[in-house]
Amino acid sequence: MNQSKSNTNHANIDASRIAFVQSCWHKDIVDQCRHAFVAEIARLGFAEDNIDFFEVPGAFEIPLQSKLLAKTGRYAAIVTSGLVVDGGIYRHEFVAEAVISALMRVQLDTEVPVISAVLTPQRFHEHAEHRNFFHEHFLVKGAEAAQACARTVGNLARLKAA
Repeated sequence: MNQSKSNTNHANIDASRIAFVQSCWHKDIVDQCRHAFVAEIARLGFAEDNIDFFEVPGAFEIPLQSKLLAKTGRYAAIVTSGLVVDGGIYRHEFVAEAVISALMRVQLDTEVPVISAVLTPQRFHEHAEHRNFFHEHFLVKGAEAAQACARTVGNLARLKAA
């Protein structure tokens, strides 16, 4: 990735710098997204040294952390990862809606892309079958997030160069 500074509203943005924000609720599962993201983004030409990693307690804290990072002007994109699980109460739907809507608002308000790998499954149970499924599924989502991030950052760089 091009290491030059881009000319945007954020004068100090580094076109190759990415923030990765993940929640620690079900950390062993969510970590898989980070691992797959790092492997795929490296395959796409981004250095791991250009990724700053941040952990927050749960998914509900991801949007604020993302907004604060976006406002620094240091990042070409912010990638988020978390797992909002259904514990049998309405809170799951509330948290899922709040987090996803807030992430969209962050990117629209700051003009810094936010790539979401925050999963909000309809049903999640603590048994081995679901844990194994989501453990593997976060590997897929991490690679997809890296591809989306690379494409978005590339598109924005071309737009700014035009």
